[in-house]
Amino acid sequence: MIYDIAIVGGGIVGLAATRELALRFPGLAIANVEKEDVFNAHQTGRNSGVIHSGIYYKPGSFKAKLCVEGRKLAWDYCDAKGIEYRQVGKLIVATDESELGRLDDLWERGKQNGVEGLEMLDAAGIREREPHCRGIKAIFSPVTGIVDWARVSRSFAHDAKTMGVDFFLGHDVTSIGRRGGVTVLATPKGEVQAKHVITCGGLYSDKLAKMTGGARDPKIVPFRGDYLILKPEKRGLVRGNIYPVPDPEFPFLGVHFTPRMNGDVWLGPNAVLAFAREGYSFFDVNPPELWDALTYPGFFKLATKYWRIGAGEMYRDLVRGAYVGALQRYIPELEPDDCLPGPAGVRAQAMAADGSLVDDFVFEGADGIVHVRNAPSPAATSSLAIGNHIADDAERRFDLRRNAA
Repeated sequence: MIYDIAIVGGGIVGLAATRELALRFPGLAIANVEKEDVFNAHQTGRNSGVIHSGIYYKPGSFKAKLCVEGRKLAWDYCDAKGIEYRQVGKLIVATDESELGRLDDLWERGKQNGVEGLEMLDAAGIREREPHCRGIKAIFSPVTGIVDWARVSRSFAHDAKTMGVDFFLGHDVTSIGRRGGVTVLATPKGEVQAKHVITCGGLYSDKLAKMTGGARDPKIVPFRGDYLILKPEKRGLVRGNIYPVPDPEFPFLGVHFTPRMNGDVWLGPNAVLAFAREGYSFFDVNPPELWDALTYPGFFKLATKYWRIGAGEMYRDLVRGAYVGALQRYIPELEPDDCLPGPAGVRAQAMAADGSLVDDFVFEGADGIVHVRNAPSPAATSSLAIGNHIADDAERRFDLRRNAA
């Protein structure tokens, strides 16, 4: 069978795009191809579960627009499907006067992005919201929430299946070729053929693009984030999300406090180079993938610039007391014995050859194909809006109005 469209990737972005295409074009034969035997095995199933507000992102960027739009679509979707979520809010806390300028900049960015209900709090206001948190000033975002994104993603898959989408689980795409106007996805379990293909490959998005002659850059360099979990008897230390003010000297958000839908509270994550693209522990090593990351010119430039911070992250990864010390800036009474080892995730971080981290979603197209080249956080929050964007792009590139029955 030759499908009209095949979507590669069974994470939340791939499933949101699959669902949206099935909704828009019920006359098309659509397939979803996923290398694992289950959905959400990687980034979607291992993220912190936050519904982001959209405050962090550069005004006018894909992230800013699609996060705010996607958050509202996610609320409506969860309401319609009976999927529980909670608007627990978020504090972005300054603990030092040197952070106040950046906090003010973040306030202005949030306003420009249309984030609703933002409040600027003093130290007393922080204690009122989070009695155990200490800081001198904070932004409170009431529209930040939590949800089980893996559950939402599985619901997308269920929607698509009821609309006739065929799913090929356990089909690892090893090559992509174009033959007689048809794109051929080769897998160890046989070929999947489609007139058009969309790839949403997460940690392997650059590899999939390379199979079709796509640009080398941006390149995915994997960064592992390890979490701690508060012991159940200590959950009262945290009510909602508590985040640091982003540090311009460090390309990640920093450690934070995240309540979960099951009652857990996650602490972290740190950010260290993963030794494999799916390396969820210090001991998971894939030598070819590690060599690929280490020899990339962009990674060398990034490591040279941030080597002190990187060394500190690795130290905290190995020494529990140092990790908790970073968290104590916000909750001083937290102790190492209050924490249990938690899960880990790997962020598919797109990087340019000059060592800069790509700070927006990236989409790329070629003959018969669209690639999602970069979709890290807040991709889950933005997923329905990203699905709309992908469908819009596919409709234009693939002339789907003409082809749909």
